[in-house]
Amino acid sequence: MVAIKVIIPCLTQIYMCVLCLVMQITELLPNLLLIQPKVFEDHRGHFFESYRQDALHDFGVDPHFVQDNQSLSNKGILRGLHYQVKPYDQGKLVRVITGSVLDVAVDIRKQSPTYGQHVARLLSAENKEMMYIPPGFAHGFVTLQDHTIFLYKCTNYYHPQSEGGIKWDSKSLNIKWNLSQYGIDNPILSAKDLVLPDFDGFDSPFD
Repeated sequence: MVAIKVIIPCLTQIYMCVLCLVMQITELLPNLLLIQPKVFEDHRGHFFESYRQDALHDFGVDPHFVQDNQSLSNKGILRGLHYQVKPYDQGKLVRVITGSVLDVAVDIRKQSPTYGQHVARLLSAENKEMMYIPPGFAHGFVTLQDHTIFLYKCTNYYHPQSEGGIKWDSKSLNIKWNLSQYGIDNPILSAKDLVLPDFDGFDSPFD
C-alpha cells in the first residue's frame, strides 16, 4: 500500500492569502494604516478594491463609516491640521481620485508611545495608496497638482462646534512638507487655518 500524504491548508492561511492578493496593509504608527491596493489593469482600464472591512479588522481597526467627503483643490492649497473632539472624533479613510497630495497625520493621543510623531505620505491618483487615520490624530494635506480631488470616508459626522486644529508648520512637530520640491513657495490656507495654535504648549483633548 502506498501512503499518500494530503496537506490541507489552514483556512486562516487561505483567507490571509486572498487579502494579500487584493491589498497590502502596513501599520505606520499605532492604528495608522497605509493601504496599498492590488490594481488589476488591462486594455479596458483598471479595477481595485478601495475598502475591505475585514482587512482593517485584522489590524484591530473596525471603523463604521457614516459620511463621505470630497474636496477639489488646485496646486498649493493646504488644509489642516484638523481634528474633532469627543464624542464627535473621527476616523478617516483617505485617498486621491485625481492629482496628488502630501498627506500628513500627527498622533495627538497623550498616552500613545508615538505622541507628537507624524507620518507624511504622497497619495496620488497614480499610486492609488490610501491611509486610515484613526481618531486621536490631527490630519492635513497639501495639494501638489491642479484639479486634485481628495476623498475621505469618516466614522463620525462633521460637527463644527467640535472642530480643533494645530498650526501646520509648528516647529516642534518638525514636519518635512518639502514644498519647494513641488514648486510651491507659499501654500494657500483658509483664514481659520492661519490662526490655529502652535503644537508647542498644545493641550490635547485625547488621552
